[in-house]
Amino acid sequence: MFELGLWLSGIETFLTAGNHAFVDKDRPKAIHDWTKEVRLTHSTLLLCANLNYQLLKSLEDKGSDDDPANEKAQIGVTIDELNEFSLVLKDAILLSETLIRAEPLKFGIWKAWSNLLAEKVKSVSVVGRLIGHAETVGEDHLPERLKQLMEKGTMPFADHSDLRLVLPRFGKTLKWLTVVGRMLENDEPLKPALLIFSRVHEQTREMIDHINNRLARFPNEDAELFGSLDGASYTASMELRKVYNQELTGIVAVRPALSIYSRIETAYSLLNDSFQHILTGFARLMDPKVQIADLFPNSTVKLERSLKLRNELWLILQAVQEAEKKSDEASRTALQKKLGEFLIEPVNYLFSKDKESVERFVEEIGVTHDEKDLVGILHRFATYLETLFGQINMRTVLADHPFEPPKK
Repeated sequence: MFELGLWLSGIETFLTAGNHAFVDKDRPKAIHDWTKEVRLTHSTLLLCANLNYQLLKSLEDKGSDDDPANEKAQIGVTIDELNEFSLVLKDAILLSETLIRAEPLKFGIWKAWSNLLAEKVKSVSVVGRLIGHAETVGEDHLPERLKQLMEKGTMPFADHSDLRLVLPRFGKTLKWLTVVGRMLENDEPLKPALLIFSRVHEQTREMIDHINNRLARFPNEDAELFGSLDGASYTASMELRKVYNQELTGIVAVRPALSIYSRIETAYSLLNDSFQHILTGFARLMDPKVQIADLFPNSTVKLERSLKLRNELWLILQAVQEAEKKSDEASRTALQKKLGEFLIEPVNYLFSKDKESVERFVEEIGVTHDEKDLVGILHRFATYLETLFGQINMRTVLADHPFEPPKK
């Protein structure tokens, strides 16, 4: 029921905004084929139809509508309502299949289709309740430790009230992102996840606007809460730009599965990690000793892997620079050994796009025997590693762990 509401909210946002959140604003405008957007909505409609069927089946298995003790009376939807919705989904799926076969599609057709679909979906009363249920579940998706701190009420009433309004917004976005994380982990088709990202973009913009409006009316700019809210707004804005102006720019038109995976993987990690860090900052207002692992246990694994990755990247960078500088057999042998060790485990802690780049460099180094060519490759590899090391060092999970070169 939650996922059905989530995907419906994604459709709702995507039909309004189209691919606006993913447009490459720096590229010259060309005649756009809107078939890609229709394909995305079509794929998501199929997902919704499957989820609706599963929900319908589960309710049918629990008994009749006249039984007040069964679960459907508690969750607020009935078999008849879901049957009505399934017919709407069936019509929409058939129509979208017809439009896809008529490609290429101009903007006017996309606009007419999106308006029609939006009206059809809104005409079904159960849709609003499904989306509302997903919103409620999302807003409650806060770490138990953070909920406990809020219940203790150690903060002033006004500050507590502000957090009551802000924290559920972050919790909702993190809950939305858990579905993207599962899709990545299970190697599911990822293009439909763009509708979730479309909704996340809208939610985050609304959250930033809410925080900024509150900051403009805040009575004391020296207060700790003001600093936390200001930092949360700034961090969320920065991550939003990284994700939607870089990683997801133009992704609607991207076709290679590996490219889609790597970009969505990076976008998911950036948003998920930064929002976890923001919630940890708010928790420290109530308990300064709170660590991110207290709220998000999985962050311990991320931290350990990031620390190891950063350390190994630094060692490889030193080995590459040494081999480039000395150009002797001993330094190259040491480099090959270090690279071999890196490819066994630490390379898997990189995002897939970076992992692919490192593996290409290693392969190129291994097959190049000409001295002049090898020096050039090593120089390019060292430059790339310096950039990569800087990016790893900026990971949110490493914010409280400044880098110290390992002792030789």
